[in-house]
Amino acid sequence: MIKYNPREWFGLIFQFHKSDTLRKMFGVLILFAICSGGIVYAELHYQSLFVFSNSIQIHSLLGFVIGLLLVFRANSAYDRWWEGRQQWGALVNYSRNFSIRLISYLGAEESRPLIRSTSNFVYAFKEHLRDGVKFEELDPNGLSDIEQLRTTDHVPNMISLEMSNKINQYYEEGKISGEQLINLDHYLRSFLDICGACERIKNTPIPYSYNLFLKKFIFTYCFTLPFGLAHDFHYWTIPIATFILYIFGSLELLAEEIEEPFGLDDNDLATDELAETIKRNLNELSK
Repeated sequence: MIKYNPREWFGLIFQFHKSDTLRKMFGVLILFAICSGGIVYAELHYQSLFVFSNSIQIHSLLGFVIGLLLVFRANSAYDRWWEGRQQWGALVNYSRNFSIRLISYLGAEESRPLIRSTSNFVYAFKEHLRDGVKFEELDPNGLSDIEQLRTTDHVPNMISLEMSNKINQYYEEGKISGEQLINLDHYLRSFLDICGACERIKNTPIPYSYNLFLKKFIFTYCFTLPFGLAHDFHYWTIPIATFILYIFGSLELLAEEIEEPFGLDDNDLATDELAETIKRNLNELSK
């Protein structure tokens, strides 16, 4: 995630980052501008060969429709991004509360392996959402055997299972009461609930038909736009139509980037930093 000052107007206006949509679309915009120039030239010199002349009214109506579609697209993508952030915020809170309860019930020394496993769960969960756990990030002082975890398909599940077994062992040994067992089990279930919610966001993209239709709509609208603008704006049609493509295309690109917020794109959630924060807080608690 890019950190910035949202109040720095002029700095943001003149800043160009590798995630900026202008960089991503530059080649397409140049190609479109060349095509638009050819269309405008043909419209001005061979008007009778084309049927789209003076269609500005149609494009005005379609522009309103496509604007509504893009607003819905952007809002749905941001909702997914924000839900992902809420789930990770809940994970931060649950991991802290879980560790504090463990220390209160068992003491810092006895609860340390479980707290290390909680940190391992967070790191495994972070990379699980990116299709590959980095086992070198896991603490070997947790409950899990790292080599055994390498053979596991769903590493967060396995870590959670081992934590649950350890807590049940403490209950059977009389180290925690039944009420304390229920309390700790609530946090363990919450960890997997968060995992499932984030997996739902990751594995359920926007419906294929809607995505396909929107891209085709943008392409058709922008490609036919020079025909309607050529007779009113002449060669000014080229930058106008290119700028409109830039706006529509940028909104779609931004929506594509934030609808899956757990990756490594510049506008994705800072899950690496959140995992590091959780680990640092838990280590401080268990000293």
